Amino acid sequence: MRASELLAPTLREVPAEAEVVSHILMLRAGIIRKSASGVYTHLPLGYRVVKKVNEIIREEMDRKGGQEIMLPIIQPAELWMESGRWDIYGDELFRLKDRHGRDFALGPTHEEIITDLVRGEVRSYKQLPLLLYQIQNKYRDERRPRFGLMRGREFVMKDLYSFDKDDEGLDITYRKMYEAYSRIFARCGLSFRPVEADPGAIGGTGGSIEFMVMADSGEAAIVYCDKCNYAANVEKAEAVVNGVPSTEEMLVLREVATPGAGTVDEVTSFLGVQADRLIKTLIYRTEKETVAALVRGDREINEIKLYNLLGCVQLEMADVQTVKELTSAEVGFAGPVGLKDVRIIADREIVMMKNAVTGANKTDAHLANVNPDRDFKPDEVADIRLVKEGEPCPRCPGKLVEARGIEVGQIFKLGTKYSEALGARFLDENGREQLMIMGCYGIGVTRTVAAAIEQNHDKDGIIWPMPIAPFHAVVVPVNSRDEQQRGLAEKIYNSLREGAIEVVLDDRNERPGVKFKDADLVGYPLRVVVGARAADEGIVEVKHRKSGNVENIKVDNLVRYIKKTVLDELAGIEKYADRRWELD
Repeated sequence: MRASELLAPTLREVPAEAEVVSHILMLRAGIIRKSASGVYTHLPLGYRVVKKVNEIIREEMDRKGGQEIMLPIIQPAELWMESGRWDIYGDELFRLKDRHGRDFALGPTHEEIITDLVRGEVRSYKQLPLLLYQIQNKYRDERRPRFGLMRGREFVMKDLYSFDKDDEGLDITYRKMYEAYSRIFARCGLSFRPVEADPGAIGGTGGSIEFMVMADSGEAAIVYCDKCNYAANVEKAEAVVNGVPSTEEMLVLREVATPGAGTVDEVTSFLGVQADRLIKTLIYRTEKETVAALVRGDREINEIKLYNLLGCVQLEMADVQTVKELTSAEVGFAGPVGLKDVRIIADREIVMMKNAVTGANKTDAHLANVNPDRDFKPDEVADIRLVKEGEPCPRCPGKLVEARGIEVGQIFKLGTKYSEALGARFLDENGREQLMIMGCYGIGVTRTVAAAIEQNHDKDGIIWPMPIAPFHAVVVPVNSRDEQQRGLAEKIYNSLREGAIEVVLDDRNERPGVKFKDADLVGYPLRVVVGARAADEGIVEVKHRKSGNVENIKVDNLVRYIKKTVLDELAGIEKYADRRWELD
């Protein structure tokens, strides 16, 4: 490809709309352009990267027995009503009507429609297991699209759905996908970590793992053990209860005036106590009930854990009026003692506390020396708090370390959630009807591209991992008007192309500095500079974008050097593996 013919409109200034590194660099490098809020056009450089990620995904899905299909983006509402998700999924579901007034949705995911397909085509256990996947645009009406391709309303996703005859079969498929995903992200040149996760709106009770690309800019917080392999999204991470119940003597319950002290910091300062002596009482409302969630004053509630525990559709903090009606007090003074008509859920640490401080359900007052069982009895005790760095690992004596990550993939054990709702059954070896056991496995393709940039960049631009770089190398004649430099650059360019190296010839009539800046901005892994020494001494300069190393290479050895450098990094990609003989 000649740069003079390539649609790659680079920008010198940082676009005002861009907030994170990947968004800034994708716009500046001419990779994407905004069409609408959360909707982007992929320009040639960007789409080449997308296609390379897709190619790696296809190879690994096919290797594990996946069969590629294409499901419709427009899905009939009836299927979503069958599964129960039409009303549950929320405002992120794009809904539309056809000219006859029938309801449809733009697919954010395809569990319903794939289950409908399989229930109509599969009859016998002999047809299972079945692994079907697609790579396709998805649509979610994000309330606040942001960060470019990181959180958009239209994005490219790979989703595979598995159908097995029993749990043992699902376990095998799940392991296959875990292995495939690990290979995919490794082949993309990314540093990643699998972590335990909450299944969210997809559902299922059999477990879920997210694949996180590690980056300081990541939206997701994870914790991992400094000694074992345990890692989890903080929404899922198990909290370990420290120590044993306190043996201190119970003191007499008493009310203490705390004028204007409604927050943890205000109460601890006013009473001169540590935050771990407080019990926070947070009032929530669901579509079914009102609940009071209790955590220690130095802890934060984990709303995902609470949501899953309650089995509700909606969970939100109660408004000021509801809190006043339930507690007879302003917000900040609620407590479990004497609280009526509310289900009380206590974190496991609460029942171990003695002589704690809680709100008195009276404005400007707290209770001191509150003891569970004596002064109040929770309706349920469970792990409902967020974990923090430095806490004990739930699997070993190690400590948890916190990091940031970008979720690029997730695998789920769905079980019979959808097969039961939509009636996907088969006949087993004994002729009995059984529900298919399902799993689903997604990769955000365009999100993976953005995550790669978040993880691989510097002040000058993108540093693409070789396997997903739009081109492997760029050849830059320093003086395009110099006939010898231009001719040698053309010869190198053609030789590299013949050797299966994806290369750009920067034949633009621009100053060398402009070409060099664009090469760094776009992130070509290798830059070949054809200058005065090329004509005079037969030497060209090769710069490695990732390391910054510059090497002077004889022109006669250049093509072999470039091919070896590229093929060494692409050894895992099948279409390049059989070209290594050319180096011998």
